[in-house]
Amino acid sequence: MRGVKKNLPSMFGTRRELLRSSAVGFGQLAFASLLHQVATADDVGKSEAGSNIDSAPGSSSTGSGSTGSGSTGGQRLGARGPHHTPRAKRVVFLFMKGGPSHVDTFDPKPLLDRDHGKPLPFPLPRVTFAKQGNLLRSPWKFKQHGESGLPVSSLFPNVAKHVDELCVLRSVHGTNPAHGGALLKLHTGSDQFVRPSMGSWVTYGLGTDNENLPTFVTICPTLAHGGVNNWGAAFLPADCQGTPIGNASISSTNATVKHISNSQLSKEAQRKQLDFIAMLNGKHLEQYPDESMLESRLNSFELAFRMQRSMPEIQSLNVETQATQHLYGIDDPVTEDFGRQCLMARRLLERGVRFVQVTHSDSEVQWDQHSNLYHGHTKNSAEVDKPIAGFLADLKQRGLLEDTLVLWGGEFGRTPTAQGTNGRDHNPHGFTMWMAGGGVKGGHAYGATDDYGYYATENKMHVHDLHATLLHLMGLDHERLTFRHAGRDFRLTDVAGRVATDILA
Repeated sequence: MRGVKKNLPSMFGTRRELLRSSAVGFGQLAFASLLHQVATADDVGKSEAGSNIDSAPGSSSTGSGSTGSGSTGGQRLGARGPHHTPRAKRVVFLFMKGGPSHVDTFDPKPLLDRDHGKPLPFPLPRVTFAKQGNLLRSPWKFKQHGESGLPVSSLFPNVAKHVDELCVLRSVHGTNPAHGGALLKLHTGSDQFVRPSMGSWVTYGLGTDNENLPTFVTICPTLAHGGVNNWGAAFLPADCQGTPIGNASISSTNATVKHISNSQLSKEAQRKQLDFIAMLNGKHLEQYPDESMLESRLNSFELAFRMQRSMPEIQSLNVETQATQHLYGIDDPVTEDFGRQCLMARRLLERGVRFVQVTHSDSEVQWDQHSNLYHGHTKNSAEVDKPIAGFLADLKQRGLLEDTLVLWGGEFGRTPTAQGTNGRDHNPHGFTMWMAGGGVKGGHAYGATDDYGYYATENKMHVHDLHATLLHLMGLDHERLTFRHAGRDFRLTDVAGRVATDILA
């Protein structure tokens, strides 16, 4: 290094010139490379703009949405709109973190009652999360409800009243028995790498449907087991990132969007700042029109500026009638927290937010009952049953359920075998989720697990199939919704996925 130092004046003149030529130059190269990636995506979108939107599956389109970030309504890079007529315009994911037990909620197994205490009559999976014992019957009774006669356990008496709206998916399965990997798999399609979340893919594919709010919002998300990666955009454009309102360790009453207000600058000063930045970027874009990343970033600034007014208004639930607040259970301390989340979700959906996630994640209990199953599931279901039922009823009476896809479930189910004396272990090999509204058959059960509920056996629905079906209902072909990154085309369903056409209404 000393030898190099002596030669600096002859090669670069001064050390300052060296830093300007190398360090700053490297930054310029990195920034130019970043802009080149966006420009390349833009070129692909432009080259395909005149092509048939129903081109062959597997094409390397860079996406299929209609608008850009929430501020402009302009064209997103490579975005073109849905591939086919959508059955749903928006999605809400009611996420039960920890893994609710399917054999205790929506998938009754009479043989569990009959053979309680006996060994499982077939082999366990090759990999299990913990040591398991003999079969454990459900502490709750199942009863048929509605015109469809679908069975629901006594854990969900209020949701059971809406069973004719539910499409119960009894054969969902994944591969990872650990919370972290299973959460990432459910949210991003991959349990190992940083990939865009399903909300981000929907945002990228369809763009925004509102002026003043994000396209993807997650309410009180968990910070554990993948954390921000579960609502992150990864390599997709930054405006596809989910916007969190609070997190799971904060009550929904106190949950807000971080930095939603600016304590140092007035609205007028912020407006002048944005106008000045827009002017500078406008001049730059006139000279370098391919560097559209700058415009995209300015759009995100503009959206954040407008959110200062729109987001607090949405979170002001006191404008709702007492009858509505009672419907969601906000007047009951047991259901208040999750009820506020569900009501907030409805207010976001009706204002044009495309994807909303609502998370139930009690740091004390969650749905992860390795022991004391009765206490944990009783507590958790009591907190969410009335709010979910109220949410479904409210969507329906407002005419929103027809084109809103509601998805309920956790990252996996529980084993029919006991862990200890009164708990259940993780089970990704067969579990239940349900959908409602948004073009799915109501009062319908799809798929099945074995006689005890351990493995998916009939019409098996892998997580990739779940994602493919969700995208299909939103008008997106999962094989064509791709993004080129690091030399390959990525998609939510990776190289798999099959649409469950039998559940379509």
